[in-house]
Amino acid sequence: MSQLTYVFRSAPHSRASGREGIDALLAASAYCEDIQVVFIGDGVYQLLQGQQTAEILSKDYSPMMKLFDLYDIERVYACQASLAERGLAQADLVIEADLLERAEVAKVLQNSGKILTF
Repeated sequence: MSQLTYVFRSAPHSRASGREGIDALLAASAYCEDIQVVFIGDGVYQLLQGQQTAEILSKDYSPMMKLFDLYDIERVYACQASLAERGLAQADLVIEADLLERAEVAKVLQNSGKILTF
């Protein structure tokens, strides 16, 4: 299987795509060793720790991202500008992500084999 890039662009819990994307990512890691994950735009909210989801009757799935290491998903990127625009920093995230400038994110996406967007 070729290299896969998972791109998260939407806020969590606004629709099921975030949870489905994480599920697909973890499942694909059993078949593909060349996986990378990119969080851009409102997708950086997927990484936010301490999400309070009880009032919207949704399950907080962000702790599932802590399984990335166990599944050998090591290349996790977040757009630094997207974080800054939302007043977030690395310390606010549930996992550590390599912070990239927008041009670097574009380069990662351009060099990707297959891109799946959530």
